[in-house]
Amino acid sequence: MDQNMSQKRPILKYVDGRLKDFEDDIVIEFALTIFINGEEFATMVCTPTHLEELVVGFLGSEGAIFFKDDITDLGIDENGGFAYVKLKSKIDTSQKQFSKRFIGSCCGKSRQFYLQNDVRTAKTSMIKTTIHASQCILLMTMMQENSHVFKNTGGVHNAALCTPNKIIVDRADIGRHNALDKLYGYSLINKIAVRDKILVFSGRISSEVLLKAAKIGVGIVLSKSAPTDLAIKLAEDLNITTVGFIRGKSFNVYSHPQRIIDQP
Repeated sequence: MDQNMSQKRPILKYVDGRLKDFEDDIVIEFALTIFINGEEFATMVCTPTHLEELVVGFLGSEGAIFFKDDITDLGIDENGGFAYVKLKSKIDTSQKQFSKRFIGSCCGKSRQFYLQNDVRTAKTSMIKTTIHASQCILLMTMMQENSHVFKNTGGVHNAALCTPNKIIVDRADIGRHNALDKLYGYSLINKIAVRDKILVFSGRISSEVLLKAAKIGVGIVLSKSAPTDLAIKLAEDLNITTVGFIRGKSFNVYSHPQRIIDQP
């Protein structure tokens, strides 16, 4: 397990009718404040791994950058919890469309989807990619088998960027949105086209998660959990296929089912 994601701590465990001393793996929570061209932009609570990907992906999803090359310099002070970013173009970090806000490790701020920036950066999917039903189940199984930190701590969300046949990259974080930003950052840094890719996710599909997927540009989202009503409405509007409750050999399709094929 990545040592930067968890640490051993002594606990008292109740098991078999008795309290016993025990050592448990606890996921690490880390605050990272991003500065753009010397101005504070946002503070994120995250798992301290793949921080460059997290910063690049977050800035991409917020519309502060469109390509990795829009960044001329990126330095991360892990001891202090700061990321210093220099952009080619000056942006007004006080503009209302940017989200200079505290971003917690759980759900996002209420009404976050009403921000002007979300409307500006969320993309309507135009992909014609399809996936067989059996591949949906296989991708979810593969992601869960790779989720070693979750198995040991139970404290992170997992996400993977995939083709119908394989996982390209997977990431974990205490914040579900952070895991998605890390995938987006990886894609921007490595110049991977994402519009024909599939997003596999461990948590429920909230409106925030659906908007993150739209900002990344994927057209299919697979989850082992449930979507919210607003997430389904957004998925319908943004032409994104949402699949939930992928457990065992079954799942539910909530929007744009034409991309899910019954038989190979």
